[in-house]
Amino acid sequence: MSLNVVILAAGQGKRMYSELPKVLHTLAGKPLIAHVIAAARALRPTRICVVYGHGGEQVREAMQDPALAFARQEPQLGTGHAVQQALPALSDAPVTLVVYGDVPLIRPDTLQRLVDACHGSVAVLTAMLDNPTGYGRIVRGADRAIEAIVEEKDATAEHKRITEVNTGVMALPTSRLARWLGRLNNDNAQREYYLTDVVKLALNDGVSVAAVCVDDFSETLGVNSRAQLAQLERVFQRRCAESLLDKGVSLADPDRLDVRGTLTCGRDVRVDINCVFEGAVTLGDGVEIGPNCVLRNVSVAAGTRIEPFSLLEEAAIGERCRIGPYARIRPGTRLAQDVHIGNFVEVKASDIAAGSKANHLAYIGDTTIGCNVNVGAGTITCNYDGANKHRTIIEDDVFIGSDTQLVAPVTVRRGATIGAGSTITREVAADSLALTRVKQAAIPGWKRPRKKNRGQA
Repeated sequence: MSLNVVILAAGQGKRMYSELPKVLHTLAGKPLIAHVIAAARALRPTRICVVYGHGGEQVREAMQDPALAFARQEPQLGTGHAVQQALPALSDAPVTLVVYGDVPLIRPDTLQRLVDACHGSVAVLTAMLDNPTGYGRIVRGADRAIEAIVEEKDATAEHKRITEVNTGVMALPTSRLARWLGRLNNDNAQREYYLTDVVKLALNDGVSVAAVCVDDFSETLGVNSRAQLAQLERVFQRRCAESLLDKGVSLADPDRLDVRGTLTCGRDVRVDINCVFEGAVTLGDGVEIGPNCVLRNVSVAAGTRIEPFSLLEEAAIGERCRIGPYARIRPGTRLAQDVHIGNFVEVKASDIAAGSKANHLAYIGDTTIGCNVNVGAGTITCNYDGANKHRTIIEDDVFIGSDTQLVAPVTVRRGATIGAGSTITREVAADSLALTRVKQAAIPGWKRPRKKNRGQA
C-alpha cells in the first residue's frame, strides 16, 4: 500500500531548557526524530513530510535528506493545524500516517498494524494505562465502538475514569483528510485545533474509527524533559541488551550497556560492564570486551580480547589480537592476526602485520609494520614535521629497543635491531644493529643541590 507519513516536529520543548529543538536531542547517539524517520521508512512510504516550527531550520539542516519534504508551522496552533501545513507536500496515497518526532521508540510493526487497520476508516493507536492522567481518553459507546477522543483538559470526571488513552498516532484516509482538517475548530480549553477532533468528524460522515492497542506502552512515550529522555534511553538500551542476550551474547550486566548504532555479534561473545558501542561495530566469534571500553565503527575478528579501558575507533582488528588495557586505537588502523597492543599504547593510521607487538607505552602513527616485530616500551614514531605527516616502514622480524624515536620518513629493513634509547633518522639496513649513543660521563664527588634555609638571602 502506498503511504504518506507526516512527522510532527514543531514543538519547542520548553522543559528541555535548551536552544536545541527538542527533536534534535539524541537518544542512543541519534536525534529523536531520526529514530522516527527510520521507523517510518521501514514501511516504504511514498512521501515523508516533517512539520517543523521552533528552531526549524536546525531541524532541516540536521536532517539533510532530499527524500524528505518539510512544512513550516508558524505559529503553532495545535496538531490539526500542523497536519494542515503538510497537506501540499503529500501524495495521493490512500493512507496518511501521523506520528510524532519526539516518540523515538515506536516500532515499524506497530505502525504497520495501524496502517493495515485503515481501510477507508480512521485508525487510532491506543493504550491501556493504570494511571491515564494527562492523556486524551478513548470514549466508546454501548456497542464498544469509538465515539470520541476527549483531551484531559476538556475531560469530565466520568471521562477521567476511562483507562484507554489516545497515543496521538493516527492513520487517516488521505482523500478525506483535507476536508476534515478544514472543518476543525478551536473551541476548547487550549484554543487549539486538535487532530483528534477528526474522529468526531469522521463518525459524522459515517466513517468508522478503528482502535489498535499498542502491546508495549513504552513505544508511545514522548520526550518533554531531560528526565524523560534519560528514561527512554534506558528503555532503548534494555531492548538492545535483551536482543543481544536472545542471540547468545553474554552481558555481565544488561543494565550497564550502551549501543549507539548497530552492534553485530558472532557466537560466544562476552561483553563486560559499562561498554559503549557507537556507529557500526562487528564482533566475531569468541570476542571478549573488558569493562569500560568504547568501540566506534570497528570490526573485531574472532578470538580477540579487548582489555579494560580501551578506546577503538574506525579500525579493523584481526583474529586473536590482544588490545589494552588502556590502549587507544585511532582511525585508519588495521591489525592482522595475533597482534598485541598493550597498556598506554596509541596506534593511528597504521598497518600492523601478524604476530607483531607493542606492549607498553608507545605511539605508532602513520606506520607500516611487518610480521613478528617487537616495539619496545617508550618507542614513538615521529610522523609530523609541523606541517606534513610522513610514513615509517618497519619490515618483518625487526626488534626495536625501548625509548626509540623513529623520525619519519624512515625505513627499518627486515631483521634489523635498534638499540634502546636511539634516535633513528636514516634507513636501517637489513639484519644490522643500529644505535645512537651520547658518551656517558661521570663527575666524581659531585654534590646534589640543596634547598636554602628560609632565613638565608
